[in-house]
Amino acid sequence: MKLASLNQGRDGVLVVVSRDLARAVKVPQIAATLQNALDDWSYCKPKLEAVYQRLNDGLEEGAFAFDQTACHSPLPRAYHWADGSAYVNHVELVRKARGAEMPESFWHDPLMYQGGADAFIPPQAPIRLADEAWGIDLEGELAVITDDVPMGANAAEAASHIQLLMLVNDVSLRNLIPGELAKGFGFYQSKPSSSFSPVAVTPDELGEAWRDGKVHRPLVSHINGELFGQPDAGTDMTFNFPALVAHAARTRPLCAGTIIGSGTVSNYDRSAGSSCLAEKRMLEIIEHGEAQTPFLRFGDRVRIEMFDAAGQSIFGAIDQQVERYAH
Repeated sequence: MKLASLNQGRDGVLVVVSRDLARAVKVPQIAATLQNALDDWSYCKPKLEAVYQRLNDGLEEGAFAFDQTACHSPLPRAYHWADGSAYVNHVELVRKARGAEMPESFWHDPLMYQGGADAFIPPQAPIRLADEAWGIDLEGELAVITDDVPMGANAAEAASHIQLLMLVNDVSLRNLIPGELAKGFGFYQSKPSSSFSPVAVTPDELGEAWRDGKVHRPLVSHINGELFGQPDAGTDMTFNFPALVAHAARTRPLCAGTIIGSGTVSNYDRSAGSSCLAEKRMLEIIEHGEAQTPFLRFGDRVRIEMFDAAGQSIFGAIDQQVERYAH
């Protein structure tokens, strides 16, 4: 099943989207918003799936052409957004470039921070920031949305609470990160609003690509129309999504609508490219002694997408231009 939120009102308007992303239909008789549906998922899910089946069969009345540019993020705001760093080879690379050893604990205890969840950027709206000197970077990731997860759930239990998947652009301000981390209190200003794919999908939509709690498909990123990277999201993922959800729930329950991100998708095989500029810059530092690739500038465009084995877009595209923000 595929779901989206039209960019109408603060929490969007829930629509069911056809498998080929061509048609959609509003479902006010089931749930007005995606958060409403997640709050009563056991009731809403089978009803939404019935609509999805009729929509794919061309039998659903009220269907209209689906327009990705009319979408907000599937959850325009969320009660909880936490981002992990499941690709430890990425962390290892970044630390290596600055001559720092990586603690052994990073291989069995996930890194995770809690991000701002009150104002996500629509997937095809501009990324507006005030200063290029902040070091604007994309981070191509995947994320899951859960229903209610009890505190202390283990990974096996957490797996049953993963209901939807999305793509993420976890926008980062690289030149602000060192100063914030030096305070010993984590990210804040260096992590502005993130954005998510137009469409969220249930795990079964991925077929064989969803296994072991991972998505085994390339995550394709373009910058200004040129291919930047297509690392496989299932390869080299040290912590799968059930492990990340369990980590987040260790000391607190997670409410329905919680979003847990994977961190930047990264492969040891660097021939697939990268999912963020920081990684490419680190590789340049290691090879050449200095970074050669600049961070994003105003006017640059970023596109993040994932395709199935037949070449069909699964989640729609995050497609955004970086613009100067003036208040």
